[in-house]
Amino acid sequence: MTRPPGLPPPGLPRDRDAAGRPRNARPRDALGRPLPRTAGPGPGIPADEAARPPEAALAAAQQLIDDGQPFRAHEVLEASWKAAPASEREMWRGLAQVAVGLTHAQRGNCRGAIALLRRGSAAVAGHPAARHGIDAEGVARYAASLANQIDREGLSGLTAASLTIRLTRPGP
Repeated sequence: MTRPPGLPPPGLPRDRDAAGRPRNARPRDALGRPLPRTAGPGPGIPADEAARPPEAALAAAQQLIDDGQPFRAHEVLEASWKAAPASEREMWRGLAQVAVGLTHAQRGNCRGAIALLRRGSAAVAGHPAARHGIDAEGVARYAASLANQIDREGLSGLTAASLTIRLTRPGP
């Protein structure tokens, strides 16, 4: 019997964190698609991103989005979501979902982009007085508008600029 591609060699223990949860040790390409386990580390995409302080996470995620790397931004935001206090988790989850929606748009997946942008928009919209300078209303509006545009027109008219979102309110 042949082993399905992508599985670790037999007898190799699963990579787990200190709490026993499996880690995502599989390398990924720039758009987050899994590479063969033998490919080595992806292009600077760490497996299981460590949580950062909120302002640092937002700055890193924003830079990644600005650089056209929303999948990596999603990894940063997902780590914040998992580490956030209960009162903030839904907001961070929504931000991560918006980043995944942008990733699906980059990959050419209309259906996935629309679903994740709408889901992220709804999650973030519930936090109008968002902490850490997050522009919850602006993010929710942008994600919903982009999802509607993709639903109407598809992905062909999108540009790099239309797949860039501002996560925080402008400073004073």
